[in-house]
Amino acid sequence: MNITMQNIERLTLDQIREFVEGSRTIGFSAPKREGVYEFIERVLKSQQYRRLGRGEKGIVRRFLVKMTGLSRAQLTRWIGRWMKTRRVQRKPACRPSFPRRYTVADIALLAGVDAAHEDLSGPAVRRVMQREHGVFGKVEYVRLAGISVSHIYNLRDSAVYRSQRVRVHHTQARQVGIAERRKPDPLGRPGYLRVDTVHQGNHDGQAGLYHINAIDTVTQWQVVGCVETISERHLIPVLEAMLHQFPFLILGFHCDNGSEFINHTVAKLLEKLLIEFTKSRAYRTTDNALVEGKNGAIVRKHIGYGAIGAEHAEAFQKFYTAHLNPYLNYHRPCGFATIRTLPRGKRQRRYPVEDYRTPYEKLVSLSKWEQYLKLGIAVPMLQQQAMRRSDTEAAQQMQTAKLALLAKSRGPQ
Repeated sequence: MNITMQNIERLTLDQIREFVEGSRTIGFSAPKREGVYEFIERVLKSQQYRRLGRGEKGIVRRFLVKMTGLSRAQLTRWIGRWMKTRRVQRKPACRPSFPRRYTVADIALLAGVDAAHEDLSGPAVRRVMQREHGVFGKVEYVRLAGISVSHIYNLRDSAVYRSQRVRVHHTQARQVGIAERRKPDPLGRPGYLRVDTVHQGNHDGQAGLYHINAIDTVTQWQVVGCVETISERHLIPVLEAMLHQFPFLILGFHCDNGSEFINHTVAKLLEKLLIEFTKSRAYRTTDNALVEGKNGAIVRKHIGYGAIGAEHAEAFQKFYTAHLNPYLNYHRPCGFATIRTLPRGKRQRRYPVEDYRTPYEKLVSLSKWEQYLKLGIAVPMLQQQAMRRSDTEAAQQMQTAKLALLAKSRGPQ
């Protein structure tokens, strides 16, 4: 007996029973899965399945199993659905579809912030975007302002984000009786500087320029300078200009044991300004750790390791004064540690997400911070400087000036 979909309605219940109980083969073909469902629906309807008795229903079930190749459990589910709706149709997929909170434009905006600030840590980037929206009123940052730190790294791994972005020489110690060998204790007051030099390498036997890096211990206010050599003739004028860029009084000057700072000329300059002069202790590698970390996070990250001729020192000094230093102090968030002493005396450092601030924000958060300002430095002046442009705008302006400077000094980077 050969049966097709077109003549299935002609079968009687007795013919179906004869087929099920016999061993005859039957030929049935359905072009698609939906054809099988239509076949089941037509058989159940033509045989008036709801009115059949228990035994007759079993015959129809066995017939459909043999014809369709479905399992008994599958067929039972389809018959149950037909009994309720009179239709045998596949349900649409019910996969969960969660709304996307951060759009493609948000991810592109995050990529732009990372490019401008050169990939700050997650908490620092989160703080930048909060300030873009809350302080500078940028509406496009409304969703990113509430992003979690962990999700920043998730978005950085996304395909949309990836489509948007594709050696230190240690100074030599000098045994001289200049400066006091101890670690300074600022007691929560700004004005205690950590200072170090960064050499920009040698090229064809010629020494490159030197960067001078000065960081305030409490606020992380940072001033970077540049000199042709670390001789007194070049170093002293730049060092005086750097000290002048700090808005608060300088109370302490701490460096390692390099001869560029441990000399009588620098000592006289600091003594004239009534600045406490200290240097790192032997076997205490953390005495100057703050500025060493900033050497890598700021100088090496932005300028790189390639050699730059000493003749470009003046151009770099102007770039630092006009662009990099204002960006670092008013627009780049830093992490501030919370130190907890454990029962056995070990000091544990934590960097809470909510305590990422710019150096200016840290300064104004200090108690009675106005008393530390230099004469002639007014509070409105600092506020105006901080609000002159947004964080990302300042970073983009700095990047444009930096790329032009690097292209001129050593070719495209």
